[in-house]
Amino acid sequence: MKKLHFIISIFVFTILLGCAGDDSNIDLDGLSAPANLAVLTTVTQDNSGKVTFLPTGEGVTQYKINYGDGTPESDYFSAGATMTHTYKEGVYKAKIVAMGITGKTTEINKDVIVSFNAPANLVVVITNDVSVSKKITVQATADFALFYDVYFGEAGKPEPVSVNNGESVSYTYKEAGVYTVRVVSKSAAIKTVEHTEQVTAKLIVNPTASAPVPPTRLDANVISIYSSKYKDVEGTNFNPNWGQSGSLSEFELAGDKMLNYTNLNYQGIAFADGVKLDVSAMDYIHLDVWTADLEKLAIFLISNNKINGERPVTKDLVANQWTSIDIPISAFTSQDGFTVADIFQLKLVGTPDGKNIYLDNIYFYKLPAESVALPLDFESANLTFAWSGFGNVDASVVKNPDKTGANVSDKVVKIDKKSGAETWGGASLNLESTPDFSKGTKVKVNVWSPKAGVDILYKMEVSTSPKDGNGNPTVFIEVHATTTVANAWNVLTFDLTSAANFSTSNKYDRVILFPDFGKGGTGDTYYFDDIKQSN
Repeated sequence: MKKLHFIISIFVFTILLGCAGDDSNIDLDGLSAPANLAVLTTVTQDNSGKVTFLPTGEGVTQYKINYGDGTPESDYFSAGATMTHTYKEGVYKAKIVAMGITGKTTEINKDVIVSFNAPANLVVVITNDVSVSKKITVQATADFALFYDVYFGEAGKPEPVSVNNGESVSYTYKEAGVYTVRVVSKSAAIKTVEHTEQVTAKLIVNPTASAPVPPTRLDANVISIYSSKYKDVEGTNFNPNWGQSGSLSEFELAGDKMLNYTNLNYQGIAFADGVKLDVSAMDYIHLDVWTADLEKLAIFLISNNKINGERPVTKDLVANQWTSIDIPISAFTSQDGFTVADIFQLKLVGTPDGKNIYLDNIYFYKLPAESVALPLDFESANLTFAWSGFGNVDASVVKNPDKTGANVSDKVVKIDKKSGAETWGGASLNLESTPDFSKGTKVKVNVWSPKAGVDILYKMEVSTSPKDGNGNPTVFIEVHATTTVANAWNVLTFDLTSAANFSTSNKYDRVILFPDFGKGGTGDTYYFDDIKQSN
C-alpha cells in the first residue's frame, strides 16, 4: 500500500506518453501543482464518530490525509475516492495533501468537529441570485454540526446535496416557481435538526448590467438609430401601430436607458416621415439584445420601394446575458437582389412569440479605411497607437533604433521596464477592430530584447467582459514565448490555440505585452513590431 502513490503516477505518466506523438515533448516541469482543493466532511449519526472525507481538486491524481488526532496519516488514495476515520469527541484540524502527476503537492487544512450533541442554533439563509434566473443559494450554520443536507424540493431530485457546516451551495431550478427547501443539520449525534422553508425561484426578466459600450467611431462611419454613444437619427418611432401584440417601455438601469418590448410577436421601428436611410455604404447593422426567454430574433430591413420589399436575418440569443449582434449588410443584399439605398423601417420578429427583450445600441456602421487592428506595424501617419503602460512600465511608438536583420521598418513600440517595475508590468493597446481568426490563430511578434532567454507574455482580452475582483476582464488568453538572441530582432510565435480558453468566437479587442514576465524591472528597454496573424 505504501507504493500506491508511485504506481498511480507511473500509470498516468504512461498514458500521457502513449497519447503523445513521436515528435511531442511533455513539459512536466511546466505542469502546475494541484489547485482549487476542497473537502467535504460528513459524519454518521450514530454516536460512533465515524467521519468520511471526500476531497476534490484540479490536477490531482491522489490524496492522503493527516487526521489531526495523533493517529497515523492515511495511505495515498486515488482522486474521486473517499477515506473514513473514527474520531473521539472533539475538534480536530485535519490536513489534506493532494499530489499531481509530477509529484508536486498542495495541501489544505480542515476543521473537523465531532460532537455527540445534536446541532443547535441552526441558522439558514436562502437568497436568490441577482443575475441568474431560477438560481438560489443556501447557507446553513449550527453549533456542534459538521455538515448539512439540502433537499431542494424539485420533482425528480429526491437526493440531497451535502455541504460543510457554514459553507454555501447553489442550485438552479428548471422552472421558476415556489419550492419547499429542507435543510437537515447533522453532527455525530443520532438526533438531527431541520429547517423547512418555502422559496420562490425567480425568473429574472431584466438585465442587471448595461450592454457593452460601443467603440469610438467617426461620425461619417455610423448611422445610429438608438444609442447614447452616437448621434441618433431624429424622429424615430419605436412603437408604430402595426397591430402587434406587444408593448414598449423605456427601461432605465443606473441612468442607462434601453428599449423593452414585452409580449413580442413582431415589432416595427419606423423612421420619421420622409426619412429614408441609404446604408449601402455601411458594412454592418449592430444591436445588443438581452432576454430571459426568447430563443431567436429575426431582424428585417424594409425598403421604401414596395417592389424591393423587405429581407430578414435571424440570430440566436443567449438567455440572461447581452447578445451583441453584428449582421453584414451583404447578408441582406445577397437575398434576391435586395437593395438598401432607401431603408425607412426595421422590423423585429421573435421566436417563439410572447416573450420579452431589451434592446440597446442599434446602429449601422462601416469599417474605417484604416484602423488600429491586427496586423500592427505602427507606420500609419493617420492612426494613433495609444499604448498604455502599467506596473511602472512606460510605452510609446518611437523610431526603430536598430534597423537591421529581421526588422528594417521605421517605427516600433518601445517598452521601458523600469527599475522596480512590477513582475506583471507591461503595456496594452485597444483595438478598433477585432481579429478575424480565419486569417490565422498564431500571432508573430518581432521582438528586440537586451537579453536572450527572456519570457515574453502575449495577452488578448475582451475588454467588455465581466470584471474580476481586481477590475480585469475575465475573458482573455495568455501565451508565452522566449527570446532567443540578445540586442537583435527576433520573431517570436505565439500559438493562441495553446491557451485552454481560446475561442475564435470571442471578440478580443485588447493586446497586452509583458516583457520579462514574472521578474521585477531592472531598467531594461524592449522593442516590439509587426504584430500579425499567421497559420
